[in-house]
Amino acid sequence: MTPFDLLAVLMTVTALFAYANYRWLRLPTTIGLLAIALVGSVVLVLLGRAEVVDLAPLLAFVNAVDFDATLLNGILGAMLFAGALHVDLNDLRAERVLIGVLATVGVIVSTLLVGYGAFFLTRSVGAPVPLAWCLVFGALISPTDPIAVGALLKTAGVPQKLQTTITGESLFNDGIGVVVFLVLAGVASQGGGIDWLHVAELFGVEVIGGVLYGYAIGWLAVRMLSRVDDYQVEILLTLALTSGGYVLANRLHLSGALAMVVAGLMIGSRGRAVAMSQNTQARLDDFWELVDEFLNAMLFVVIGIEVVIVDFTPTAALLGALAIPLVLLARWLSVGMPLIAMRRRVPAPAGALPILTWSGLRGGISVALALSLPVSEHRSILVTITYVVVCFSILVQGLTVPIVVKRVLANAPAK
Repeated sequence: MTPFDLLAVLMTVTALFAYANYRWLRLPTTIGLLAIALVGSVVLVLLGRAEVVDLAPLLAFVNAVDFDATLLNGILGAMLFAGALHVDLNDLRAERVLIGVLATVGVIVSTLLVGYGAFFLTRSVGAPVPLAWCLVFGALISPTDPIAVGALLKTAGVPQKLQTTITGESLFNDGIGVVVFLVLAGVASQGGGIDWLHVAELFGVEVIGGVLYGYAIGWLAVRMLSRVDDYQVEILLTLALTSGGYVLANRLHLSGALAMVVAGLMIGSRGRAVAMSQNTQARLDDFWELVDEFLNAMLFVVIGIEVVIVDFTPTAALLGALAIPLVLLARWLSVGMPLIAMRRRVPAPAGALPILTWSGLRGGISVALALSLPVSEHRSILVTITYVVVCFSILVQGLTVPIVVKRVLANAPAK
């Protein structure tokens, strides 16, 4: 199967699933696509085990989709750029302290809590996983992905300040989480103890270098955009920024994810102010909104289809179920501690803790990171745990976010 054949199949399946969801399920698009893909995959797996259908063609198709490489080294940059492009930089600046702490300290705290919790959980069920690999799991499951719940937050009436915090945190903690994962996965693969000084050094180079690089290419792109007045050329420049810029960042061993977030903020704020006509702004927004919706639709379909290669042993499934409250508790603590510590300087909106906790969905990045783990005796169990947590997060948390938000806001004390 050629790459074009593969893309054609994915696009066709995604379009059919989207049609079915719109006509009959009426769920939020990404959640509906994942639900249909999951149910279809599970049914096919059961029929395959009963020898009713031959799963070989499906397995060949799934194995042909290099999901982790496609997401981490391909569409992730475009998705983060598109998300940052539509964020109001003034709103983001107003919440920069809280967002910065949640996206850095919050991710690190969550990684440690989930990692050590998973270390004890795996031993309690007789399937011990080394601490280093448990910390890797903590890193891959800690980044939040509010794409599937963004529209729901607006519908549920979440205050703008809190929406900005959730969106800004997710944009930056995706980049931070990927860096933490790559560092810890490298340490775990090499074996031996964890050199925290070396980890901090690598983390600093990736994060700070990625932010500075993103600012530099964003500034250069704004300068180039200001010298043309043709929306087609300007859209091409943003495509070059997200593709070539992301690839170069990876070659320089910098965080391409963070670079794309910063570059997107530059184009979306400074670029709009000094380098784009009203016509270009409208065309650019329409283009990147379509790209974002298209990529996310295919992403969630692939997540659902990929379940056919996950080894759901009873032990792994049990650990996945036990990991759900662990991840939620870690999220609650990693959000709650910064909110409490900064409550005098940066008072949080009413109901911030439960809303931030429950709306912190895990998504495609967690699955891609899990599938990118090197082959080892622990990989299968970590992938299964990740799938269970992500599916619960998207299907259960995602569908109940409006209910939780409305109840929290109704019971929140008036200020």
